[in-house]
Amino acid sequence: MSKSKTSASKTALAKSASAKPVAKPKAVLKKRPAADETLDLILSRLDDMKAEETVTIDLRGKSSISDYMIVTSGRANRHVGAIAENVAKGLKENGIGAPHVEGLPNCDWVLIDSGDVIVHVFRPEVREFYNLEKMWTSGKPAAKAR
Repeated sequence: MSKSKTSASKTALAKSASAKPVAKPKAVLKKRPAADETLDLILSRLDDMKAEETVTIDLRGKSSISDYMIVTSGRANRHVGAIAENVAKGLKENGIGAPHVEGLPNCDWVLIDSGDVIVHVFRPEVREFYNLEKMWTSGKPAAKAR
């Protein structure tokens, strides 16, 4: 290689090394649905699965953990599990991400935490024992499903 070609390539390398790095395109994030949209989605799924005695509790201003809490019942363990799995599947399909689900192995009480909305699916006897509606509404009647 001749001296002129070597010095030219060295100069090109020096210029490219001092050049600013090219910005990588930012990942496109799906817009997360608002709490009301998530609530409507969950209530629709509960209705489709024939969940019983669904109650929606507005937690805005009462708690920083969530905007809404839903308390509902299934007729038996299998029904409770099917309701919970259907709601979790609907949340994932609609871009809510992976909701945190607890209690599926026993299906006496399944909790689904989607962030903006927390869902409790109970067997009737377990729901009566814990009586979450009374605890969160402080004696006021809870709002029925919209």
